[in-house]
Amino acid sequence: MAQPGEILHEATIREFITNYAGSDRVPVRFKIITDTSDFFRVEYNDVVVLGDVPYWVKRCEKEGRFGLDDEPKFWVRRAVELTTGATRILKLVFHEEFQTVIAGIKMTCFRSPKKEARLLDLVAGHKNFMHGRWVLDAAGNNVRILEFIRGPRFDDVVAGYGTDHHDYFHHYFLQVLDQYIELVQAIKFLHDHGEKHGDIRRDHIIWDEETQANRWIDFDYNFQQGESLFSFDMQGLGNLIIFLAGRGDVLVPDLYHKQRALFDTLWGEDLSIAYKNRVANLQKIYPYIPDSLNRILLHFSQGANIFYETTDQMLEDLATARADMVSLTGRQS
Repeated sequence: MAQPGEILHEATIREFITNYAGSDRVPVRFKIITDTSDFFRVEYNDVVVLGDVPYWVKRCEKEGRFGLDDEPKFWVRRAVELTTGATRILKLVFHEEFQTVIAGIKMTCFRSPKKEARLLDLVAGHKNFMHGRWVLDAAGNNVRILEFIRGPRFDDVVAGYGTDHHDYFHHYFLQVLDQYIELVQAIKFLHDHGEKHGDIRRDHIIWDEETQANRWIDFDYNFQQGESLFSFDMQGLGNLIIFLAGRGDVLVPDLYHKQRALFDTLWGEDLSIAYKNRVANLQKIYPYIPDSLNRILLHFSQGANIFYETTDQMLEDLATARADMVSLTGRQS
């Protein structure tokens, strides 16, 4: 076992791999990398040494949205921590910046490794977030070393509930709503500490099969906001509750081609303020959705004239909606 500060030579690395996987799995050639500045240089079977710990690099992680499910993220690598045999996710430094407009507010979004590292320290004991630690590599790059979460994405779990929307909404949605409320409370934890997630999306929630809890992942995005510190997070929570209440996105083109009568009832104000091809006023599609829940959805529609500024405001309305769901279904979840 290497001592703190000891240089890990190739022979030592080969011994680690042999102990983990057997001598027949030791690569003939591999690089030992301590400077991850050029993450494209990190290849399959290379070993990245961070804080005197060797990580045997395996696959790239994949993008999970907007039809890019097979797009590799070369700065995010799955690896084996050779000192323990545990699977880890290495997030290498990647600087990305883009402009976006949410609810009429222009924002500059960018990746911030330091921000994600700071949040990892903050949420270390919180069950609804990914966990890990951060290390500076030999060149001073902030590499985040994340615990691997075994389980499916939350949205994939939800998509499997029920035979149709009516069955889903009356037999499964209350438990989904409870899970959503817990996720909002987790975001409130960040906001109460003056922090934000920065990239709230449905593919950034993993159902942890071991802990039986949903966990937020990937919070390296930061943004320069104009009016509200938490507006981007709130909009992300809105997109998520619309998806959950609808058992998926209710798309305008689908209604036009398959349910023309329903399409003809829609106005521009019924659509999502973030995605104009999605319906936010779901009560027009599913009349059994309680008014209290639909009012929450309408906060994220093009017809909204007031918006949630804090998670506390949203949680108050969610409590009312939950009570109405209990009355509707006769269940306590």
